[in-house]
Amino acid sequence: MESLPLNLDATSDGVLSHDEFYARTRLVLREIETVIDGKREAVEMALTVLLAEGHLLIEDVPGVGKTMLARTLARSVDCTVSRIQFTPDLLPADITGVSIYNQVEQEFEFKPGPVFANIIIGDEINRASPKTQSALLEAMEERQVTVDGRTYSLARPFLVIATQNPIEMEGTYPLPEAQRDRFMARISMGYPDAAAELEMLRDRDTVSPLDAVRAVVTGGELAAMIASVRSVFASRAVEQYAVAIAQATRVDRDLRLGASPRATLQLVRAAKARAALDGREFVLPDDIDALAVPVLGHRLIPARRVGASSSVLSGSSVADIISRIVAETPVPLSAAGPA
Repeated sequence: MESLPLNLDATSDGVLSHDEFYARTRLVLREIETVIDGKREAVEMALTVLLAEGHLLIEDVPGVGKTMLARTLARSVDCTVSRIQFTPDLLPADITGVSIYNQVEQEFEFKPGPVFANIIIGDEINRASPKTQSALLEAMEERQVTVDGRTYSLARPFLVIATQNPIEMEGTYPLPEAQRDRFMARISMGYPDAAAELEMLRDRDTVSPLDAVRAVVTGGELAAMIASVRSVFASRAVEQYAVAIAQATRVDRDLRLGASPRATLQLVRAAKARAALDGREFVLPDDIDALAVPVLGHRLIPARRVGASSSVLSGSSVADIISRIVAETPVPLSAAGPA
């Protein structure tokens, strides 16, 4: 397997102290909130996915700040960033790269595509065809790309932040189930409240706040933060609780497709990141509960209602189903913290 060099600070296997981790995460949160105002939940979820080494899907109507959040998060970390504008005519090679014949050397030379970066911003991912969308599958799961029979590894950390418009909007393709399952979490931005929208009109009349965003964490520091999240303790009881929720989605009568084993794994990983951001060294059942909808919601397929024509349960109803399953799943008494 070949590795393409990227300009990234040397990573560290060391775990940051509690104070160091807290200080760096607060720097990132404050920097993002200089641009994204009044959306603390979405900002924290984006940082949670980054620290858990997952991928984030931001779904909402155009113009509510999806791409702005992705770009701000990317700029706050000093590592390589690529932006891919997904369009109907985009080809898989436009993402992964292509082999070009070098007449001087008389051999094919691989020209890496934009996927060879630490943070990939995929703008309007569901405007590209399913074939092009699938070009990201190997990269998102295995952190590698195979082109013309040769495999190239991607540098870590590796994060895809993709935005998509609602499927009912013109010119969109549905994301395949396998593609959706690669994303650790899906969030929505929502419209700003009146005060935040008025403040935006005043602040962005002449300049863009994105221009002032600076990198507050190096690539090496981010690697150490990720290592710190991995060291967070998840008890056997908490893991059993997460598995019980996932198992329940697979047999629920209102769901045609339940959570995959990958979803269970990513639910616990995200819970570790949430615990770390909350200043804890162990995962609580509350972390699993809070993340169940954003981590599981986009992976589940609702069952068709009996007697209905072709209508299916809406996305909000899927969230209701998950909330019901979480409420009905017993919390182990030994899941409060480390022994």
